[in-house]
Amino acid sequence: MLYLDHAATTPVRPEVLAAMMPLLTEAYGNPSSHHTVGEQAAGVLADARTRVALVLGMRAGDVVFTAGGTEANNLAIKGIALAARAADPAKHQVITTPIEHESVLASCDYLRRLHGFEVTLLGVDATGRVDPQELAAAVGPQTAVVSVGYANNEVGTVQDATALAAACAVHRVPLHLDAVQAAGWLPLAGTGAAAISLAGHKVGAPKGIGVLAIRGRVPLEPLVHGGGQERGRRSGTENVAGAVGLALALALAEEERAEAATRVAAMREAFVDAVLAAVPAARLTGHPVERLPGTASFTFAGTSGEAVLLQLERHGVVTSSGSACAAGSDEPSHVLVAMGVPADVARTAVRFTFGHGVTVDPRALAAAVAAAVAAVRSGT
Repeated sequence: MLYLDHAATTPVRPEVLAAMMPLLTEAYGNPSSHHTVGEQAAGVLADARTRVALVLGMRAGDVVFTAGGTEANNLAIKGIALAARAADPAKHQVITTPIEHESVLASCDYLRRLHGFEVTLLGVDATGRVDPQELAAAVGPQTAVVSVGYANNEVGTVQDATALAAACAVHRVPLHLDAVQAAGWLPLAGTGAAAISLAGHKVGAPKGIGVLAIRGRVPLEPLVHGGGQERGRRSGTENVAGAVGLALALALAEEERAEAATRVAAMREAFVDAVLAAVPAARLTGHPVERLPGTASFTFAGTSGEAVLLQLERHGVVTSSGSACAAGSDEPSHVLVAMGVPADVARTAVRFTFGHGVTVDPRALAAAVAAAVAAVRSGT
């Protein structure tokens, strides 16, 4: 089986599993406990926090461990917005884009429905990019938070994070970057963002562990209340083994990033060229240059994307039509529709996402794609 759905999840790295096992079987203490076993766990957790902060170019105290990227996005958007308005009732606006992950859009909608916030959706161009000048025109003293995906989870388009952060800085508005897909492929330090979300299972750690890194000067209203763990920002006994796994996986991904990005991008480019040559109706979605090294997403007009996926899996290629969080829905991709792709064409989308260690023959893979598309069209 050739697994090409790394944007949905990645396998746990052997080094990560090895580092986690003692914390599940031997050094299993609660880091809040005031005894030797608990203090051992607290020390390990502190070390993991420091390692994550180092990759992000932030302080260890800025790192909040969560249950995943979805929780991190919820905490960033709701927590920053609610804290901002508590300090200044004039802060009534949140800004995002229509191509964000469901956790971002749903968090913004929650603020609109239950707290009366105004939600501004910045348009994107046909490649999925946000114009920093449009953000600069939309942001103002009334803005509580801006949330943008560093790299899109469906089409792989990468935003100009530093330019977006600069637009926010004029009014001292925090920029939250959903960097779940960017980790391991793009630099995470030096973006200018006030808050960054990560998910462990996108970089070789297990599911169920994530991070919201938020700079100490940014007020944050907690969403989970209780014992006051994570400096009062996220209560609940910490997942020490998961935190250690995420920290190691992130550090390894960062060490490999430059080499892996160059190698995988070349393989992806060869694959894209071969698919476009072999399938006349194929169209690449997303930005042609400013995109994640491992992401290639196509539409195949006149087919069903789900049917193409089934044909590919019969031949040992596992991939997806887009976000795993929206899998099984009959609705066209909200990302592609926002980029101007007609709904019927958006339903034909197929996404291929390569991991750091994946090696494929681009022409052979493209031939398999062409055969799958042909089989769907012929009804065989």
